[in-house]
Amino acid sequence: MDGFALDDDALCLHVVERVAAVPGVEAIALGGSRARGEHRPDSDWDFGVYYRGALDTGAIRAIGWDGTVFEPGDWGGGVFNGGAWLQIDGRRVDLIYRDLDDVELRIADAERGVFATERLSFYVCGIPTYAVVGELSQNRVLFGALPRPVYPDALSATARDRWHTDALQHLDFTRRGCAATGDAITTAGNLSRAVLCEAHSRLAARKEWVVNEKGLAGRAGLGAVAQSIGALGTTPAELLGACDAVGAAIEGGS
Repeated sequence: MDGFALDDDALCLHVVERVAAVPGVEAIALGGSRARGEHRPDSDWDFGVYYRGALDTGAIRAIGWDGTVFEPGDWGGGVFNGGAWLQIDGRRVDLIYRDLDDVELRIADAERGVFATERLSFYVCGIPTYAVVGELSQNRVLFGALPRPVYPDALSATARDRWHTDALQHLDFTRRGCAATGDAITTAGNLSRAVLCEAHSRLAARKEWVVNEKGLAGRAGLGAVAQSIGALGTTPAELLGACDAVGAAIEGGS
């Protein structure tokens, strides 16, 4: 058991039994790599905590786990509105708050092909608001009941076109405004963003949910352009060559 007092099943049960008793909580789901079966032994544990109305964060603190318990809204609102960073049995456990009223609105928006992109730390392109809908299709429900939406046709068309347009705009700006002047830093950042936007577009066309950017380019068949971005160079000619390589990958279609 890797030196832990609790095995994986016992850890899940331990978390669910205690969090399910918190006033306001209606469902708990295991997310991230552990829900997909792609985790490493040292991977974090991510639990979506779905609540209705007010969430009694004082009751979460009263459980006594080491770590920090935030309030809803402390993370800026929007897709990620709050959670808790905890250490339980020597392992890192994150609770991610999900307001069910907000989730239901996101589901309705997705069905109409409506979404926004929010700025979020550690995300190059930001996070689409439909990510909370995609979570429902990938997470493993441990307590309560949650919907399991399919990818809507309207969202597929809207997200495909908007992300592809974003990719082309970032590429065009990079060619004209960054690479041509020898600005390697902003060229690297904008080319990475262009690739990830195109990856979002291709997965939307295939009706595959995206909930984060990890491995996104590879999933979309764009992993090969990493070689061009990783070897940008610093002269305008070298940077423009990298733009051409990325452009060929983006404009070549899926």
